[in-house]
Amino acid sequence: MPRRASTPRPKPARLPYAFWIIWASLLINKAGGFVMVMMTIYLTVQRDLSLSMAGIVVGAHGAGAIGGMLTGGVLTDRIGRKKTIVTSMFATTIVLGVLVVVSNVFLIAALVTVLGFVSVMAGPASVAAIADVVEPEERSRAFNIMYWAQTLGMGAASLLGGLLAMFSFPLLFALDAVSALTAGLLVLFGVRESLKKGDDPVTGEPEPDRGTLGRVLRDRPYMLFVGLTFMQALMFSQTSSTLPLAMKRDGLSETQFGTALACGTVLVVLGQLAVPRLIDRFGKAQVLAVSLAGSGLGFGLLGFASTFAMYVSCVLVWTVASMLAAPPNATIIAELSPGPMRGRYQGVFSVTFAAAAFVAPTAGGFTLQYLGDWHWAIVCLVGVAAAAGHLLTGPARERAAKERAALTAANAVKAA
Repeated sequence: MPRRASTPRPKPARLPYAFWIIWASLLINKAGGFVMVMMTIYLTVQRDLSLSMAGIVVGAHGAGAIGGMLTGGVLTDRIGRKKTIVTSMFATTIVLGVLVVVSNVFLIAALVTVLGFVSVMAGPASVAAIADVVEPEERSRAFNIMYWAQTLGMGAASLLGGLLAMFSFPLLFALDAVSALTAGLLVLFGVRESLKKGDDPVTGEPEPDRGTLGRVLRDRPYMLFVGLTFMQALMFSQTSSTLPLAMKRDGLSETQFGTALACGTVLVVLGQLAVPRLIDRFGKAQVLAVSLAGSGLGFGLLGFASTFAMYVSCVLVWTVASMLAAPPNATIIAELSPGPMRGRYQGVFSVTFAAAAFVAPTAGGFTLQYLGDWHWAIVCLVGVAAAAGHLLTGPARERAAKERAALTAANAVKAA
């Protein structure tokens, strides 16, 4: 990767109190997110569904999340960051409480779809709120710390979820609901609304239209970035869809599945906070290319895995690579999106993960069943193709970010 000119690193500024409240809410919610981590096993073991049918039901969560991300993005820019987060967390608590007592497969699929819709609405709002309260020069560090918290939470959910599933699935659902409720209350009482009404800093127009997505969808540099992120999301959706099925097929237990993912979490906890210092010397497109190619390699190696140690090795490979991607991804969104539209930009970006959560288990259940280990070769190719895409589109994206930053600064001076 070509290096950028190095400059002395100033002492990091203290991140605002509101950031840490949002950070804590994300950590609590992710750490309690047991249900969807173990949903495939729950459906096949407790509800006696086939692998392909379980994949379809889990995929319904991703289908609901697509609408939830877009709705969350619009609400973030319309009613505010705080209200959107709180609404999402409280609705998630209610749906989880109903889902645990339902046994009909069609009702389960419907509720899983609703759960996907309401649970992800907080995502765009959380990222937009962080971008609002953190200074631009500190955003890379803030988003890196946010990713660290999310990964720590998801790792804890994988490890604890595997243990809880061996004793009580109702307890698993109950603790997930409590974590969502706690996260919502924390934001409700600890964070002020950060959405500012006023002139659009890019166009200079008073009270910009916050309700449509057309402007985002016509943003060519941003939408190319979103498309490449979808390919990234397809890879990492394997960890909650086809990976547990592959490990179970090889005779490994739910606890071993959770432990394997937890090993990756330990690596993130130990090393993620050092990532900004490592990658700041390089261009964001080059960092993303290395990250996605390395992640594809890690998933591709699963085709040769059959023991617990081999699965853990693959997890460690893609974890090291994935650690590089979070800061540049979040920074690119903040650079390309104007303040009053951050919710919509983040919502469109987040749809990639929701769409992948639908496509990955739906298609992966069939490809793993009928193609076997060749499924992982396909996943590897997706990662390599996405890496090449970032190298090709990165220069134009950087130019667009600089032009928008200059325009925003000029309009701010003009308004002052």
